[in-house]
Amino acid sequence: MDRINVPPPGPVDLPLSLLEMGCSGRFELITHPSPGLPFPPQSTLPNGLPPTSLSLEAEVKKQFLQDPGWLPLHDTDFAFQKFLKVTQRNVNVESLLNCTSSPLNSGLAVNRDPTTGMLLDFTEVSLENTGLSSKNSLSLQRKPGPPSESLRGSNTNYPFLPGGMEELTLDQIKNKSELEQDIDFENDLLQVPPGFKAGMDIANREAQVSKPEVSLMSLLSTSDDVIDLEAAAEAKEEGQGHKEATKLPRTNSLVDLGIKDAMSSSSPFSEGKKRNSLQNEKPEETKKWAIPVDISSPCENFHKRIPHPAFKWPFELDVFQKQAILRLEAHDSVFVAAHTSAGKTVVAEYAIALSQKHMTRTIYTSPIKALSNQKFRDFKTTFGDVGLLTGDVQLSPESSCLIMTTEILRSMLYNGSEVIRDLEWVIFDEVHYINDAERGVVWEEVLIMLPDHVSIILLSATVPNALEFSEWIGRIKKKHIYVISTLKRPVPLEHYLYTGNNTKTQKEMFLLLDATGNFLTKGYYAAVDAKKERTSKYAQSYGTKSTSQHTTASQDRAVWLTLLHFLSHRQQTPVVAFTFSRTRCDENARSLDSMDLTTSIEKAEIHSFFQKSLSRLRGGDRQLPQIVLMRDLLKRGVAVHHSGILPILKEVIEMLFSRGLVKVLFATETFAMGVNMPARTVVFDSIRKHDGTGFRNLLPGEYIQMAGRAGRRGLDATGTVIILCKAGVHEMSELHVMMLGKPTTLHSQFRLTYTMILNLLRVEALHVTDMMRRSFSESHRDTQAHEKRITQLKKTLSTLPRAASEGQLSDLLPYYHTVTELQTTRDILQRAILESVNGLKALSAGRVVVVNNKQHLNALGVILQVSSDSVNRTFTALIMCDKGNEEGEGNGGDSRALPHLYNAALFIPEGPCSHTVQKLKLQDITGITMKTLKIIPDRIIDNYHKRQQPRFRTEPPGQAISTATQELLRLAEANAGGIATLDAVNDLQLKSVDVVEASMRLRVLQDSLREFNCIHSPTFTEQFAKVKERMSVQEELDKLLFLVSDQSLSLLPEYHQRIKVLQSLQYVDSGGAVQLKGRVACQISSHELLLTELLFENALSPLAPEESAALLSCLVFTQNTQVEPHITNTLQEGIDRVLSVAQRIGELQRDCGLPQTAEEFVGQFKFGLTEVVYCWARGMPFAEIAQLTDVQEGTVVRCIQRLDEVLKELRQAARIVGDSVLGSKMEKASLAIRRDIVFTASLYTH
Repeated sequence: MDRINVPPPGPVDLPLSLLEMGCSGRFELITHPSPGLPFPPQSTLPNGLPPTSLSLEAEVKKQFLQDPGWLPLHDTDFAFQKFLKVTQRNVNVESLLNCTSSPLNSGLAVNRDPTTGMLLDFTEVSLENTGLSSKNSLSLQRKPGPPSESLRGSNTNYPFLPGGMEELTLDQIKNKSELEQDIDFENDLLQVPPGFKAGMDIANREAQVSKPEVSLMSLLSTSDDVIDLEAAAEAKEEGQGHKEATKLPRTNSLVDLGIKDAMSSSSPFSEGKKRNSLQNEKPEETKKWAIPVDISSPCENFHKRIPHPAFKWPFELDVFQKQAILRLEAHDSVFVAAHTSAGKTVVAEYAIALSQKHMTRTIYTSPIKALSNQKFRDFKTTFGDVGLLTGDVQLSPESSCLIMTTEILRSMLYNGSEVIRDLEWVIFDEVHYINDAERGVVWEEVLIMLPDHVSIILLSATVPNALEFSEWIGRIKKKHIYVISTLKRPVPLEHYLYTGNNTKTQKEMFLLLDATGNFLTKGYYAAVDAKKERTSKYAQSYGTKSTSQHTTASQDRAVWLTLLHFLSHRQQTPVVAFTFSRTRCDENARSLDSMDLTTSIEKAEIHSFFQKSLSRLRGGDRQLPQIVLMRDLLKRGVAVHHSGILPILKEVIEMLFSRGLVKVLFATETFAMGVNMPARTVVFDSIRKHDGTGFRNLLPGEYIQMAGRAGRRGLDATGTVIILCKAGVHEMSELHVMMLGKPTTLHSQFRLTYTMILNLLRVEALHVTDMMRRSFSESHRDTQAHEKRITQLKKTLSTLPRAASEGQLSDLLPYYHTVTELQTTRDILQRAILESVNGLKALSAGRVVVVNNKQHLNALGVILQVSSDSVNRTFTALIMCDKGNEEGEGNGGDSRALPHLYNAALFIPEGPCSHTVQKLKLQDITGITMKTLKIIPDRIIDNYHKRQQPRFRTEPPGQAISTATQELLRLAEANAGGIATLDAVNDLQLKSVDVVEASMRLRVLQDSLREFNCIHSPTFTEQFAKVKERMSVQEELDKLLFLVSDQSLSLLPEYHQRIKVLQSLQYVDSGGAVQLKGRVACQISSHELLLTELLFENALSPLAPEESAALLSCLVFTQNTQVEPHITNTLQEGIDRVLSVAQRIGELQRDCGLPQTAEEFVGQFKFGLTEVVYCWARGMPFAEIAQLTDVQEGTVVRCIQRLDEVLKELRQAARIVGDSVLGSKMEKASLAIRRDIVFTASLYTH
């Protein structure tokens, strides 16, 4: 086809041009302000091709000469004259009025001939949701933010709508708020606007009806099942009203178009529809969200069901792995609970492979930074396209799989990061970490905030309540969670007790728990005997000596040397020795100076690896005492691993250990939390540990987690676990509980933090109460069941007849309330009497009591027997009654009307007096009289029971019964108007405040009952029954409504207290809108109040950068030190300032009702490392710094690394406030501490 030359546009041509938008066949009209300019290139890029060869001269002039910000402050006249010579600057006031163009509401679509593809026509199509942005909408349909914010988001962004948060229902839309009111468009319309003199006449003129009227509500209800969840969310947020919801696109998934595609099930939209239709079909069934998966039978057709897996392993998968992969292929969420080294990582790897196949993204979160680094290395070698985000490192963030700590994912969710759009899976590793008191809340926040399209994979050690936990996640996310738990260990464990301590006794190892899980008491007693024999021999030669729990260092050394010789002889290395004290770890390792466990080849390999790994360090740092000591230990195959060791050394040790070059590793519990580094043998130095408050035995969960490190898959048939018995053999019961007890259940550690409250207050559509309601701590609230019951009760209530309330019966309702109060008061009193010694004495056999129940009204009875059951105590009593009313319900007064409360007259039989023997509950005894009768209880009971048999029924009652009955009748006739009863306070001597108050209240209430009119009404009994029935339903309804409402949330009072604190400090205003201070606090992840206050009080301004860094070290250092730091005067003033601000915040929190005292709040800031950080920031070498403090090197490094994160957050916060000086100061401080050994890159990331 020949090229057509279009003549250049003339003056009469409209300055319009067509720009093709992308490749979808849509065009947009572009206008040009002046006809002289050329058209832009007609490109398929969204905004045309980028401009070519910018004029640099114009740019330089514009930036340096025309910008008054570059003018000097002094000698301005001279500068201004010079400035005028260089450039003639035209004043353009309008340039100050910068207004972004409003989004286009329509675009152009192209019509083509379906057969030839020729262009026929352009049609204008309206665009929906054009005004959505990350600043006003939670929807995924909003336009992406700037690229600089795509990874971490911004704290002014809205988060995406969390999955499972309810949309507004039609009822809620119909319900008006207090400010809304119905306007009658027919009558009473105002005609003069406020402030105007005249108005307009809006008389009702006949208008032509062009279209039949449409009822919006009917439209909405018919399209209810078609309305897509996402779109409904936008309609809700943007306030575009109900109309928006009716114009929704009807075809959001292939299912709607009638195309049944195999993959359609993985579309979140169609899932939502299916789920809705399912719910509509079976409303009566209670829904179970957690579905346990059966892994007992083999998975036969696995390869048929997944012919082309996304990832293949060189080994055959276990059943639980196959089941998990099947669920992942169906895009379901799973919870996998299995022992350490059972192969949970397979599930994570498959999810990453799937997301690479689907071109989506996966986020893998771990609780510890070290674990993130190790996983990064593992996944990088497997998949290649993997990135890492931790507090101080950011490697290839554009990758399809991102590894990060849970805290970073939380901030990404709150800040609306664009990564969330493409996210398909989030993998939570080590989920049992949710029990961590300090950080457990982060997991719950992340789980609640994840959007609906993200599927969740939870990997955890075995926990007893996996189902309950998954049920909670399923309920808040409204999606099924498949629970796969396996107790099988790939390498079974054998647990031994070891009592040897010299060459003679080195073989004293006794099997306590075999590979099949049988606890062998024989082994236990053998260990006890071996230990006993030695002590008695010692006692024989040297006399007895008190054996203590603690052993000396030399005894320890003897035990370790003996054991390790024995193990290396049996080729049971590598060994991990868990020791629950860092100093003990170091001492044990140093005491093995005579031991050499490596060959010369291994020595050479260790040496070269060590040198290569530390080659990045500066010369001085390579000679640090810890490094020199560790080099010597490592060459002999011994190493130490705990938080006091330098991070780079820890990584060297881990890598050497995984290669099998470290034969004995003394480690603390943190090593077991980390990556999968199994050993041949695990040894427990002790089974007691200090948990921050005191010493206690290991919990079953902790023991299993650590013991699980024994046994390498594919290398060992069984793993060996040894418990050392140094001082003596542990109690059998303790060992049994620890080895076979249930692991710790998952508990909610949810608590409110100021950052969480402020982040949610920023966004109108999310409420803190929503977050609290969805937390695991509130998972017992079965709102759905409650709401069902509420609708039932409301129905019941509407069918119940209302009681009459006129005339005599007008005070029936107050009477009911008085009666119920009287009953609760009486219950309190009776309980007090029963629990007291005097009360029980009074209620013994022979005591005359007043009985009121369904059968009896104010009848006298005598107690025959009292049951010994202290919880539900019953009293067997002989009660007099009318002849013929021994069994039936008789005329004992309708108990529903409770006549005995206002009528104290005793029951006197009308005809001959009869009797009955009954078991009474405490509620049936309404009065304990002062009288007692002499009776023979056994004879009465026997005689009564005998006469209950048919053949003895006509016999006259025995002597004992007739005497007692006559006696009761005589008493009743003597006190017909009412009998004197024992008073709880005066007679039974119960003097507690509650009892005295209840007794006085009872008296007042009883007197007030006689003044009611309703009791004289002839229909009183039936009307009272109606009221009682109605009120009992009403009370249950009120109780359920309270349970469903936010008022019943356990954290609600604390929420109000924290809001009060935020209002007092002006972080939020009285309406709950976040102010500038609140926006700053959102940037800061811990100690947000203190840092924000320091920032706004300019407390950091007078300090030099290194001084600010030193001062802020109090936020990240948590240990106590014995060394008193030497610091400058300005620093001391800074410390005093920080403490006074902390004191003020602590007191304010106390005043607002929070339980933490001001001393506790101030006490969490420790200034032990101020001198160390100050010297480090001023450039002192690390070797000298280590001499300044008794804190171990590893801890110092970790504190300085965390301090760097605090400085970064403060820099951001200073930018928000506009304090550029402080911002640059924080940057300088950050640069000053980021050097040398403290910030060497991890070996795992290179």
